[in-house]
Amino acid sequence: MSPNDAERPEVTYRDAGVDTAEGARAVDAIHEAVRSTYRREVIGDIGGFGGLFSIAAAKDMDDPVLVSGTDGVGTKLVLAQLLDVHDTVGIDLVAMCVNDVVVSGAEPLFFLDYAAVGQLHAEKMEQIVSGIAEGCRKAGCSLIGGEMAEHPGVMNPDDYDLSGFCVGLVDRPEMVDGSDVEAGDVVLGLASSGLHSNGFSLVRRVLVDGKEDSLSLPRVDLGGKTLGEALLTPTRIYASAITRVRRAGVRVKAMAHITGGGITENLNRVLPDSLDAALMPAAWRVPHVIELAVEAAGLSAEEALRTFNMGIGFALVLTPGDAPKAAALLREAGETVYEIGDIVEGEGTVVYR
Repeated sequence: MSPNDAERPEVTYRDAGVDTAEGARAVDAIHEAVRSTYRREVIGDIGGFGGLFSIAAAKDMDDPVLVSGTDGVGTKLVLAQLLDVHDTVGIDLVAMCVNDVVVSGAEPLFFLDYAAVGQLHAEKMEQIVSGIAEGCRKAGCSLIGGEMAEHPGVMNPDDYDLSGFCVGLVDRPEMVDGSDVEAGDVVLGLASSGLHSNGFSLVRRVLVDGKEDSLSLPRVDLGGKTLGEALLTPTRIYASAITRVRRAGVRVKAMAHITGGGITENLNRVLPDSLDAALMPAAWRVPHVIELAVEAAGLSAEEALRTFNMGIGFALVLTPGDAPKAAALLREAGETVYEIGDIVEGEGTVVYR
């Protein structure tokens, strides 16, 4: 060591903005929430370098296929940070991933999360992860790993961003890919819980910016909820209900998770090029919070249907003979189900009557 080294003050990792002790405290705080999601296939516990999950069940399948999905919550997080409410966005994170995975007919097995923060606060992280755990319990999948990363100098201290990754399993002969959809099939829609996690850049511009003081005021038109509560209502998780239908042996021909792009630009993704989905918007109810956003933005009906979910968070295509049984099973699982249209000759698009 040189004389100059002896005189130089020590600069620790904490001095640079990364508090490993707070990170350890955060891990301790989330331990029980994580364990509450474990299925019997989980091996080990949190704290390892990798999450372990047995796929012994795949041995009984003819051709097991892993289905993966990754997503985030988007700019809805800005609203959560503004209102200092952090226990719902974790549910959104899980929903955005698992609802995509079940579209192929897969059962979600496990989930991993990544949280980037400007400065780590164990209590806030506990709220976020409690929401992720709640989402995993609703979906029937296990939270087997994750990462909490501090980014001082890159993010503001109170900022954070979330991303998630889900893996599901399906036997190839049981996969759902829309290839056998035909004219005359029925389209069922499952009600959304609100805006879910899409369109929030527009929502913040027309309902939040400059109106922050009104977000915490109870509103009669929202059933006594505040606008902030309505906007932060988490994305509905459909995975368990869909798995229930599939396990009952109901033949589902195609499914679509209605996210960014609305019904118009999501349901068309599972249609053959020669067929259209002809839908009747009058057949379902649009949540009032979505109507507020559409009105404030001055959107046409056509533009609204390609921007927001407009009250339908998930869609299924079935034969007319299978649709009633599927609808009954979905309602038993707690879903609000609408018959929203049918499949007709066309060009692979969604049309509205």
